[in-house]
Amino acid sequence: MERKPLYFDDVKEGDEVPAFVVENLTRTDLVKYAGASGDFNPMHHDEPFAQKVGLPSVFAHGMLNAGFVSKCVTDYVGRENLRKLKVRFATRVWPGDTITCKGKVTKKWEDGGKRLIEGEVAALNQKGETAISGAFTAELPGR
Repeated sequence: MERKPLYFDDVKEGDEVPAFVVENLTRTDLVKYAGASGDFNPMHHDEPFAQKVGLPSVFAHGMLNAGFVSKCVTDYVGRENLRKLKVRFATRVWPGDTITCKGKVTKKWEDGGKRLIEGEVAALNQKGETAISGAFTAELPGR
């Protein structure tokens, strides 16, 4: 499905960024990400290793979760319009977790002919705990 373009004229401060949800994150998802990223740290795929170092289980790569947040933002503003994305890792994401990424527009302004918006974004687990918090800036076209 093609993304509907977002225009500066249609955005208001306080607008919600539509949610992107990953239901039931699997160990296979973690292994796929490890292969794609080249990050084969055993704490993300080797259960006995993870338990040996005191973890209850393997957990998701932080950058995999950041990718989910990035998809949430780019589904809204478009990859071509994203100018900045900052994230802060807050807690781990475990196999079986459901991750909901969402956000809102916090600022809208024009500067030197550029039409800009800023927003905040977060990835929450099914308990409502913040796994990642962040902020974005996008430059949007006018109508």
